[in-house]
Amino acid sequence: MQSVHIRSIEPADNPALAIIIRHTLAEFGANHPGTVYYDSSTDALYDLFQTPGSTYFVAELNGKLLGGAGIFPSDGLPTGTCELVKMYLLPEARGLGLGKLLIEKSLDFARATGYQQVYLETMPELRKAVSVYEKFGFGYLDGPMGNTGHFGCDIWMLKKL
Repeated sequence: MQSVHIRSIEPADNPALAIIIRHTLAEFGANHPGTVYYDSSTDALYDLFQTPGSTYFVAELNGKLLGGAGIFPSDGLPTGTCELVKMYLLPEARGLGLGKLLIEKSLDFARATGYQQVYLETMPELRKAVSVYEKFGFGYLDGPMGNTGHFGCDIWMLKKL
């Protein structure tokens, strides 16, 4: 496989990323209310990730976006806590180690920014992602943290940095 380029999000990435996110959720039957499928911010990720303390990385091959992942200081999280967000890849980009690379870059950013722990929310439909999060040392929580508005997620995980 040719070299995949990992870079920060750009304004022109918005349409392709929104499609990747929504198609992935639909593919796994996770396109229900209370998920990013219905978030208006999904169509304007570049703008969202201009928030201080946030970043979003995209994986690109020959000018085509393959997916991305980011860190966001979601509302209501405890001090020193950020959220790993919007981790999605096209089907052809899965199983190549790109998810691992995107998570590593995101966690490195979180450490460098001074966060002490990283939270995430997901769903049973995305079980392959859950197993990846477990390998990174994310542990399960009994309930949600913060005010993400994603009531459609019922798996909550936390990793100490």
